[in-house]
Amino acid sequence: MAWVYLIAAGVFEMLWPFGLKYTNGFTRHWWAMVATALMLVTSFGLMTLASKTLPMGTVYAVWTGMGAVGIAAIGMIFLNEPRDLARIVCIGLIVVGLVGLRFWTTEAREPAQQTAGEGATR
Repeated sequence: MAWVYLIAAGVFEMLWPFGLKYTNGFTRHWWAMVATALMLVTSFGLMTLASKTLPMGTVYAVWTGMGAVGIAAIGMIFLNEPRDLARIVCIGLIVVGLVGLRFWTTEAREPAQQTAGEGATR
C-alpha cells in the first residue's frame, strides 16, 4: 500500500507546479490558488504515509523524480517547452532510476522492541 501512496503523491507532485503557472505567484485566479495548494498538501500528505514503511531516501527520490519527470513532460506537451533529444534522454534516465528504486527497494522493517534490561549499560 505504501507504493500506492507514493505513486499517488508523485502524481500530485507533477500537477501542483502546473497550477503555479495559472496563479501568477499566488496573485490571481483564486480557483487556481486553492487547487494548487490542495494538490501540494495532498502530495505531501501521501508522501508522509508512504514514508511510514518505505525508506525515506527512496520515498523522497521517487517523489521528487516523479514530479520532475511529470512537470517536464507537462511543460513539453502543454506549455510548448523544448523537446530536444538531450532533454528527453535525461528525463528517460530519471525514469530508469525511478523504476530501479521500485524494484530494488524493500519495505523497511519496524525496529524490534527492546525488553526491559536489554541494551542497558552495565
